[in-house]
Amino acid sequence: MKRFILVLSVLLLATGMVVAQATLSAYVSMDEGMARMLIEEFTRETGIRVDWVRLSGGEALARMEAESANPQASLWLGGVGLDHITGRTRNLTTPYRSRHADQTPVEFRCPNNYWIGLYLGPLTFVTNLDRARALGLTPPTSWADLLRPEYRGHIRMPNPTTSGTAYNVITTIRTLRGGDEDATFDYLRRLDVNIDQYTRSGAAPGVSVATGEIPIAIGYAHDQVRLRAGGANTVITAPSEGTGFELASMSLINGGRQPIEARRLYDWMISSPTVERIFNDYFLVQIRHGVRSHPMALGLDQINTITQDFAWDGDSVNRNRLLDRWLAEIGNRR
Repeated sequence: MKRFILVLSVLLLATGMVVAQATLSAYVSMDEGMARMLIEEFTRETGIRVDWVRLSGGEALARMEAESANPQASLWLGGVGLDHITGRTRNLTTPYRSRHADQTPVEFRCPNNYWIGLYLGPLTFVTNLDRARALGLTPPTSWADLLRPEYRGHIRMPNPTTSGTAYNVITTIRTLRGGDEDATFDYLRRLDVNIDQYTRSGAAPGVSVATGEIPIAIGYAHDQVRLRAGGANTVITAPSEGTGFELASMSLINGGRQPIEARRLYDWMISSPTVERIFNDYFLVQIRHGVRSHPMALGLDQINTITQDFAWDGDSVNRNRLLDRWLAEIGNRR
C-alpha cells in the first residue's frame, strides 16, 4: 500500500498539470477595489487563480498592441465600450459567443461577439459643496457652464490619451456639435483654460473632489455616487444639453494563451448573482435582463442622454485622428 501511494505521488508530481491550479492572466480597466472583490469571488467559486493588472482603457489598448505578437493576457475586463470597439478594429480581440450572452440585451453587445457590455454609466459633473462655497462657485449644470471664467483652474478631468472616460467626453462634445470637429476642438481648447490637471484614470478626478483637493470634476456617475454615499459632501449634476455614457465591456484577447479559463471568467461575469451583488455595491446601472440596479444608481432614464454612434466613436481611425489632434492642440501645449 505504501509503495502504491509513493508511485501515485511520483506520477502526480511528474504530471504537474493534475495538481496545479488553473491560472488566468487578465487586464482590468475598472475600479481596483471592485475588481479585487470580483476576482476573489471568481477564484473562490471556480478555483481559477487570476493574475491581473489594473490599466486604464488607453493603457490596456497600448499594452495589447505592443504585445500583439506574443499576448501576455487572455481577457480584458471592464473599460469603456468604445475602447473595446477600438480593440476590435485593431485586431486585438477575438470573438466569443457565450451561452449566457442572451441575458444581455442585443443593443449592449457586439453583433459579431467581439465584446459584451457589463454595465452603463452616464458622464456627469461632481462638485464639492464645501470647496465651492469657500470659492464662491455654484455647481455647473451644463457643458456651457464649464467654460465660465470663475472656474479657471478649478476643474479636473482625465487625459483622453490614457482614459476612455475622457475620450467619451470628446465624442460627446463632437455629437453635441453635430459632428463638427473644428467646433469640438474650439470648445475643448476653451475648456482647457479651466482644467487644472488631466489625470491618468477616469475615476481619479472624482476622488480629488471628494477629498476637497479640487472643487469640480468630470467623470462617470457611478464613481461619483459611490463617493457621495461614502460621506463626501458633493452634488452630482448632469449636463442639460445632453450627455454621453459608457457601456463598460469585456473582450477576449486575440491569441491569449488561456482561452478556456478566459471563457470561464467571461461566462461568470455575465451570469453570476455574485457579480450582480458587487455591481450594486458600486452603484452601477445593471443591464442584464431581470436584474435591478441599486436605488441610488443614476440611470439613463433620469438624465438627458445623447444618441451615440458607438461604431464611429470606437473606430480606430476616428479615434487616432481625434486623439492626435487633442495632443497637438491641447495636450502637448500644457
